[in-house]
Amino acid sequence: MSETPPPDATARPPTLQRADGTPPRVLVVDDEQSLADVLASVLQREGWLTRTAYDGTAAISEARDFMPDAIVLDMMLPDLSGLDVLARVRAVDPAVLVLFLTARDTVEDRVAGITAGGDDYVTKPFSLEEVLARVRGLLRRTTTAAIDGRATLSFAGLTLDEDAHEVFRDGERIELTATEFELLRFLMRNPRRVLSKSQILDRVWNYDFGGQAHIVELYISYLRKKVDAGREPLIHTVRGAGYVLRTPS
Repeated sequence: MSETPPPDATARPPTLQRADGTPPRVLVVDDEQSLADVLASVLQREGWLTRTAYDGTAAISEARDFMPDAIVLDMMLPDLSGLDVLARVRAVDPAVLVLFLTARDTVEDRVAGITAGGDDYVTKPFSLEEVLARVRGLLRRTTTAAIDGRATLSFAGLTLDEDAHEVFRDGERIELTATEFELLRFLMRNPRRVLSKSQILDRVWNYDFGGQAHIVELYISYLRKKVDAGREPLIHTVRGAGYVLRTPS
């Protein structure tokens, strides 16, 4: 493990901040030490705080100590798989964002990472600019939530606190991952409006997910299990059009 020192005078001022005003924290995990160090250096130039780890065991330890906002995580590590690392880290911090690095480019591998809870992925070989753009897009979900809208959104007993990143339905707290939170926030900012899969992809994932529209279906199902389970459903499918947040007709 190595830790990048705080940004110096040559680093650009951070364009994103945590709720407490400090720079975002990113953990970079890859068994190729030189690659991990270069990625950390690129992220540091954004004004972010970074740490690196070169195997899964170290990554879990660093995540618990550093409490990162996002993790750039290689799927193939010498001791643990990236999926194992993700599961153990999320057990401690369900909201941490994860960008997978994968040497495999099959649909099955990509879906496996997302199904396990990954928020995005990049296939090796990749450009440093692409990784930076993806991490920046993920961080925007949590670091600017209170800047671009109301602090609290409410609809039919469902309340979303953008400052605290908390969700309640009828007074009962609902635990969501960062991606689920962003998806629900988009729905709650557009109640009774049908949102297409392409609109959701563009807003929640910040780019066209390679035409993989099924990722929207997957996360809608996750959200329904948490928000609508045992309750009057609020998230509805409009066949051939998209999804809408509304009370039952």
